[in-house]
Amino acid sequence: MEEKKFDLNSIIGFVLIFGILIWIMYQNQPSDKEIAAEKAKKELVAKQEAQAKADKTKTAVLPVAATATPGDTVQLAQLQKTLGGFAYSATLPSAKEGFTTIENEKIKLKIANKGGYVVEATLKEFKRFEKNSGQLVELIKDNNSNLNIQLQTTDNRTLNSKDLYFEPTLTKNGEDQILTMRLKAGANEFLEFKYVLKPNDYLVGFDIHSQGLNKVLNSSKPLDLQWNLRTFRNEKSISYENRYAEIYYSYQDGKESYVGQGTLKEENPEKVDYVAFKQHFFTTILQTNTSFEKAHLVSENLVKDEKIDTIFTKQFKANVPLAFTNGEVDYKMSWYFGPADYKVLKSYDKNFEKIIPLGWGIFGWINKWIFIPLFGFLSSTIGLSLGIAIIIFTIIIKLAMSPITYKSFLSQAKMKVLRPEITELGEKFKKDPMKKQQETMKLYNKAGVNPMAGCIPALIQLPFMYASFQFFPSAFELRQKGFLWADDLSSFDAVVKLPFSIPLYGDHISLFPILAAIAIFFYMKMTSGDQQMAAPQQEGMPDMAKMMKIMIYVSPLMMLIFFNSYGAGLSLYNFISNLITIGIMFVIKNYIVDTDKIHAQIQENKLKEPKKQSKFQQRLQEVMEQQEAAKAQNKKK
Repeated sequence: MEEKKFDLNSIIGFVLIFGILIWIMYQNQPSDKEIAAEKAKKELVAKQEAQAKADKTKTAVLPVAATATPGDTVQLAQLQKTLGGFAYSATLPSAKEGFTTIENEKIKLKIANKGGYVVEATLKEFKRFEKNSGQLVELIKDNNSNLNIQLQTTDNRTLNSKDLYFEPTLTKNGEDQILTMRLKAGANEFLEFKYVLKPNDYLVGFDIHSQGLNKVLNSSKPLDLQWNLRTFRNEKSISYENRYAEIYYSYQDGKESYVGQGTLKEENPEKVDYVAFKQHFFTTILQTNTSFEKAHLVSENLVKDEKIDTIFTKQFKANVPLAFTNGEVDYKMSWYFGPADYKVLKSYDKNFEKIIPLGWGIFGWINKWIFIPLFGFLSSTIGLSLGIAIIIFTIIIKLAMSPITYKSFLSQAKMKVLRPEITELGEKFKKDPMKKQQETMKLYNKAGVNPMAGCIPALIQLPFMYASFQFFPSAFELRQKGFLWADDLSSFDAVVKLPFSIPLYGDHISLFPILAAIAIFFYMKMTSGDQQMAAPQQEGMPDMAKMMKIMIYVSPLMMLIFFNSYGAGLSLYNFISNLITIGIMFVIKNYIVDTDKIHAQIQENKLKEPKKQSKFQQRLQEVMEQQEAAKAQNKKK
């Protein structure tokens, strides 16, 4: 290696650069006159800040009484220029940055004097990201939420309750903690927020009530209540969590709906009983006993790039009117700060459980009446670990569906036996597709085989498959529960962390999706041959054999890609489900269904009187005959 030597030109260059820097620093050094002027300026600013602080403190603690001194009267007059009737609240001892905390075994709430709303909401039983993270789930903190009532006064002012100071009073009624926050316009004139927290409960009573403000507030139109919340990320995968962050709301008649996913979504429902700002596994709900006449709801996606946007998922906003009754406002409401757990939400009997996305129609019914009770019994009543509960749950579901699987395979076996005869008809009527179709239908009827019999059982199983895609991502029980190598069944089970990110796949490799993909591959490989044999190629129809060959590889690939970032519980379910189906099909194929007996039975059926055609078959036959007649008529022309 060549030895490095000192370069004289380089040394001279460094010396010159150093000299230039010294000269620049010297030339930019302030003069004595400039230093003195800067010092005087700083002293003046410090003096002004100190005076302002003293004035603020004086205003905050100075009480207003009937015997106020002339200075008090002047101060009150100055405050009335900006605050009008609510100047009184700014002169009370509570007019400062104070907080009141109420808590029970489940939640801890911190309510601010300024605005009177919850500035911190902590769930004591749940951790962020992972089980031993040491960070509690905080739904509200660091100004990510506010509650404001826009106050229109009789002297044409517009004030915001979030900028005004409330007076707190904390009392107890038995074990219940009662916190009243009053924005005062006088000794007995106020707008009140009342919080009632019961022991061991996620639900907080919340009443908004006004007294003696009929001459202070303009009651010709409702007050505008504005509630905003930026939802914190609480789970391992922000993209997966964000997929289930949604605004839900319930109508007066009990029906629920949602705003929807997207960059920016808005809805304007009427007669609303509650608004829920739902995250994946936690939710904040504002419920009212007197329905809001209307609501303006906005959902904005905050995750543009999941590598950069890692703190918040959505920005939720809700504006609702608070109507006056006899010049006053009186709404009895409640807050829910807690888990998005179906059983917990249902226990409140307020339709809160409808914010859990279980699917519409039959899919929701399957989840509600089969999956949730069965899985709850296995995981809670029997006390199995969640991984074992999923396995047993899957076994029960698949065994219950096995008669349908048997019917489907039996139909395929019958069609397989008839395939040579169907192929022969195809060759015989090669130039007359309509005649071929008619003769094929006659053969089916004569042999006592229904070509649709194999499709119907498969269609019956589809709702259960789709229901599972809704159930497992919503199962709160899986959150931070481990099984084998997966430390959280509600999130992906990464076994390898990649130093780069693959589009659609992610920056990790999950093992359960790989196992599920392998199981799907072997299942499709096992059944594709029988399906091809059972369904001969029809003229003018797609080549099902080619399609099945493609699907053998496409289906596992889709499982591998799209489930890599899904919850491990769903992938485990799919792996076990396909594994069991392979076993059931193997038993049916090798030990239950006898192809020779089926062939003999079909031949015996041919000797009997053909079964009466169903209405569907009759109608199909009529349509084909009409088409044949029309074709013959066209030829004559």
